[in-house]
Amino acid sequence: MKTTLRTHPPAKAIAAGLLFPALVAGTAFLSASAHAQDAAKTYTLFTGADIAVGQNGELHPVRDVSGGSWIIGVNGQQVIVSAASGPLSMKVTPSLKLTDVSATISNLTSDQAYTFQNDPSVRLTRSLSESATLNVGYHVAVNQAIAVSNGTIAASQMGVNGAKPGGSTPAGVDDPVAKALSNAQLSLDTASNSVGSDLFFRQTGGESESFDALKVSFDVSAERRIEEPYVVAITRFHERGAGSGSFRNLVYAKALDPVSSQAQRVAFEQAGFPPGYELLGLEIHLYDRGYEVATNVAPNRVALTGDEAFDFAKAKYLGAHKNETLPATPLLGKLPGDLRKRVADGKYGETIYVRVSRDGRADEAFADPACSRRIEDPYLESIVRAIRFKPALAQGSPVDGVASLNLSRLRI
Repeated sequence: MKTTLRTHPPAKAIAAGLLFPALVAGTAFLSASAHAQDAAKTYTLFTGADIAVGQNGELHPVRDVSGGSWIIGVNGQQVIVSAASGPLSMKVTPSLKLTDVSATISNLTSDQAYTFQNDPSVRLTRSLSESATLNVGYHVAVNQAIAVSNGTIAASQMGVNGAKPGGSTPAGVDDPVAKALSNAQLSLDTASNSVGSDLFFRQTGGESESFDALKVSFDVSAERRIEEPYVVAITRFHERGAGSGSFRNLVYAKALDPVSSQAQRVAFEQAGFPPGYELLGLEIHLYDRGYEVATNVAPNRVALTGDEAFDFAKAKYLGAHKNETLPATPLLGKLPGDLRKRVADGKYGETIYVRVSRDGRADEAFADPACSRRIEDPYLESIVRAIRFKPALAQGSPVDGVASLNLSRLRI
């Protein structure tokens, strides 16, 4: 496994906005539809997978994939976790997720297969090759035995090595021809038995009885470019000989090139299955920088409007923080496409403050936490009004509050 982080291309501005860091458990911040588009179902609710890996029993959320290694977040730092460093611990948790970023997976196929070492064709070819080699050796041995025999006969005629002229081989001396032929025949029989075993293995009982791999292929595309994608395949299978109804999971991950509207072909072979496994199910999950993207093959997929998405996310937040007292924080927001450039030019780098209603809306920006010094900036106000917030909580109940906001720290 490689132990270097993959190099990503520079992030580009996306007209539809941003992805905030996740604040609702299992739900990433999303780009909210503008008020005029609230009736359009631009969001997707689906069952995703939260993946955490680690070593020495300590698990951390996966943030990326590089080569054959997982990249996890530990105290704000990216850390490489590779099986080459020792056994991996992993936890996959199904989770309801909400996103306005979606991709299309088409031409999805999955076929049981063999690893190279277990492929009957490879085994047969190898055995035939070994048999051919031994067969050549057999003939060489016969020729050598005949030569030895001729030498013995000549020696006996000359009275050499204790043989009487015109006599036979001395007592106690093995017949060299019989011995050489016996050894060569034994080797040839062994090779023939091996070839016969592989022929039987391949032709009787069904090839599926020895499959130990899975070949997967599909095309992936997205209207909104996905800069740093990786795919995770979660396979559910039944092991031969295991109890009825039992199953195991196998997880495979692969880093992809940026996904765009031009379909990208993805193909891989997943090994590690016990020979003769029965395939029960396969899920394909697509991620961008650690956040899962909805696909048309995602389980329990439901399209939502902006209002429905906000109501769902807010309800989930309230349910997860009963009896808690918390400040207001951003939840959904659509940012203009030119904000990235403005931030790069040094604008909007300071923290601002906004009054947030118990319904999660704000309309003005202020320079101080007391919201006494209003910032006169129409562009900034348009951004604030496009963002919906998780309301402040007082013992679990929504109340009016104040949220701090730093646009330069948002994931655009």
